Amino acid sequence: MKVENGKVVTMHYTLKNDAGDVIDSSEGKEPMPFLQGHGNIIPGLETALEGSTVGDKLDVSVEPEEAYGLRLQDAIQEIPSSALQGVDNLTIGMQLQSQDEEGHPFVVTVTKIEDETITVDANHPLAGEILHFAVSIESIRDAQEEEISHGHVH
Repeated sequence: MKVENGKVVTMHYTLKNDAGDVIDSSEGKEPMPFLQGHGNIIPGLETALEGSTVGDKLDVSVEPEEAYGLRLQDAIQEIPSSALQGVDNLTIGMQLQSQDEEGHPFVVTVTKIEDETITVDANHPLAGEILHFAVSIESIRDAQEEEISHGHVH
């Protein structure tokens, strides 16, 4: 059986950045399940895994455009400190829930704190990064109808 649209795949992975630092890994944990072809993992990795079989080990580098996108300068904003009154112990690196004009939620990261202003960044922390994956395909099975209709593994 091959990794293809509508298959439930489990994989072990280690994710590194360009400097070789480990960002995330399933080592010592259960393999990560995902539903191929349903956007459960970043597009570049999903494409690279297509056609793989159980036991395959792959090294995959994914460009930002096929991962979390390029870093957008427009996603970095200074806001008045008064906009975050009531947020206790505000620190650099803290992630806050926000929402756009249509009410869609998104996360911002505090990057700078000054007396009158706070700088927040709505870019994904891995935006602009080339991501390097070492992957091993552990299992592949047909997805259940309910998994396909919901778009994720149950």
